[in-house]
Amino acid sequence: MKKISLSVAALVMAGSMLCSSCIGSFALFNGYEKWQCNMTGSKIVNGIVGLILQPIVGSITLFVDAVVLNTIEFWSGSNPLAANTEQQIQGADGRYYLVRTTRNGYKITAPDGEVTYLRHDKKTDSWNLVQNGESRELFRYNADGTIQATLQSGETITVSNDEAGLQAVQQAVVADSYFANL
Repeated sequence: MKKISLSVAALVMAGSMLCSSCIGSFALFNGYEKWQCNMTGSKIVNGIVGLILQPIVGSITLFVDAVVLNTIEFWSGSNPLAANTEQQIQGADGRYYLVRTTRNGYKITAPDGEVTYLRHDKKTDSWNLVQNGESRELFRYNADGTIQATLQSGETITVSNDEAGLQAVQQAVVADSYFANL
């Protein structure tokens, strides 16, 4: 009787570790799922093939994500498969930009071919804008939980890391650009 109770307790403990709040991005499984849903132009064919592949391939990708890749992501802060994913994003100007996830940020390619990088610097915990070989810090996270934002004029402001802080930065950017045009 004690052996069964100990086995059940061990199984419950192992299962609870997989279902902890550190979920991760599940990049491998999501990539497989996206491929499976779009492998052909027919939903019916995708569904039939999915019924065949899902129990085997889906289980393997889910297990590898949950046990290996999400553990790496938790301890290192980045998922090894999350880099080099691409997505088309419509900008405020109505044009579509290609956004590629890189190891330390994003590569954004405009419709005219101009490339802009958003890079995270782990040493300073800051995000930088890189265009035409020139780098400019956008903002950095401070040790006290606040954010230091850099305006176009070069001035910096420190705000809280919440919606009120975001609004303060937006107001400062508008005021900074208004006075720069006078």
